[in-house]
Amino acid sequence: MRELSSHTPIVKTLVWPDEVATQAFATALAGQPGLGQAVIELRGELGAGKTTLVRHLLRALGIQGRVKSPTYAVVEPYELPGLGIWHFDFYRLNDPREWEDAGFRDIFAGPGLKLAEWPDKAAGYMPTADLVINLTVRDDETREACLTAQSPLGAMLLTAITGTGGEA
Repeated sequence: MRELSSHTPIVKTLVWPDEVATQAFATALAGQPGLGQAVIELRGELGAGKTTLVRHLLRALGIQGRVKSPTYAVVEPYELPGLGIWHFDFYRLNDPREWEDAGFRDIFAGPGLKLAEWPDKAAGYMPTADLVINLTVRDDETREACLTAQSPLGAMLLTAITGTGGEA
């Protein structure tokens, strides 16, 4: 398990008016050098845009072919030269201990980018995320993205993609 230094969370809220804005955010995030070692939690109700964000991020990183939701498989691995990526969807976990039984501890302890949808289903087993992205669908169908950096790496990513580490 990764050890994170003591870090005060930094929060920034963005509004994405459409999918193009989501894609632009994903592209900016993909361009950050520290991303390859990050743990990112994606939170939000069904249909909030978690998997859409991941698809745009993976495309921006250079993943070709079909990018599917790992809802039934729980994890979809991707490989790029020098970068392993794991996209988790814990929605169907009934007991957080299934996380441990599946061997996910070893994946999270190793190098690479980890993207976790529905992380609350593995509560108590996952390491602290570097960056939490909580998506909310607003009444006008825009997306509100509340970004919380929980580590120095998360703070670096947040500052680099939003231009500030401060609260919105």
